[in-house]
Parts: sequence; structure tokens; C-alpha cells
Amino acid sequence: MTATANHLSAVVDEPVADVFVHPDGRCESDTVGSGTRVWAFAHVLSGAAIGRDCNICDHAFVEGAAVIGDRVTVKNGVLIWDGVTIGDDAFIGPGVVFTNDLTPRAHVKKSGDGLTPTVVRTGATIGANSTIVCGITIGRHAFVAAGSVVTRDVVDHAMVRGNPARQSGWVCTCGIGLDERLACSCGRAYRVVDGRLTDLDPRGDSQCPTR
Repeated sequence: MTATANHLSAVVDEPVADVFVHPDGRCESDTVGSGTRVWAFAHVLSGAAIGRDCNICDHAFVEGAAVIGDRVTVKNGVLIWDGVTIGDDAFIGPGVVFTNDLTPRAHVKKSGDGLTPTVVRTGATIGANSTIVCGITIGRHAFVAAGSVVTRDVVDHAMVRGNPARQSGWVCTCGIGLDERLACSCGRAYRVVDGRLTDLDPRGDSQCPTR
């Protein structure tokens, strides 16, 4: 049985045996999906919800109220704090930092509703060394370029870059940038309606053809 959080697939609601934890890694959560791997020096706190077939790489940290969907790649050195929800098939590049407090003070302790949530939706990519300022949603199949500082919502399929990150184009479900005709080399085609990209492929979110 699969739980949900903000309409994102989450994880099975009981422990499963076939989770790999490297001898030098630490996974204190018992809510981790089948096939997930936690590598050396990664630390997953108790209460974190992680889906099936995820890859939590070296030195990543996942706090106890974070939610990660199925088939998510969390590369080395990523910091995922309470209040962050990551949808299925997302890619979180090395050194990405999430936040969860817009007005932090060392002497003011916050938790639960006192934190500002962030949502990364299905299939999104966040490039290496990006910073995600809390309180935003990164849309389905959006692409955040490496080194970006994201301070506002990113719509589905948008490519954003810079500090602060601004939209510079559109990307296909496969991750390739679209040309001026809003077509991809993989064969998919799109159109923009009311500022949002619409996929004209009847397969919807299914995988793109092999290029």
C-alpha cells in the first residue's frame, strides 16, 4: 500500500527487508521502500519516508520529516530537511541544499507547522550545487541548472538558471531542451497554453523513445 503526501507517491507503510545500507551508512527509518540503497556516510533519520528503488548516495542527509518518492536519485552531499517532499523519478544533483525556514535564528526552535514546506514534483531535475529556498514548488519534469538559487515556483517543464533562477527555456520529459518549435529530438512535441507547456504526446508521462 502506498501513502501520499501533497499528491506525490510516497512509500510503503511497513518495513521491507530488501533495503541495502552500506556498512558505513546509517538508516534509522523503518519506512523505506524495497530496493532502495543508502550508501557510505549517508544518514537517514527516523521518521523519514523513502520510496522504492531510490539511491541515497554518499554523505547525503535526510531529516526525519522529509518525504521522498519512488526511484529518486539523491546524489552525494545533498541536504534534505523536514518539510521537503520529493516526487517520484526526481533527480537531485550533488551538493544540492534545501531549506525549511525563511527567518532562521539559532535561539528560535521550529518544527512541524513552524517550518516552510517545499515540493519537488515528479520527474524534476535539480542540478549540482543548487540552493532551493523553501516555500516553493518545482514542477513536473522541470530542470534547475547547476548552481542555481531557486526563490520562486518553477512551472512544469521549465528550464531555470541563475541567481535568482529565471526561466530560460523548456525541457522535454526526457530532459532535453526544446527547440524553437517546442519539439524534442526524441520525437515529442509540445505547445504553450496560458504560459504552461502542454505535452501533445498521447503517452503522457511515459518514457520517451530511445534516442
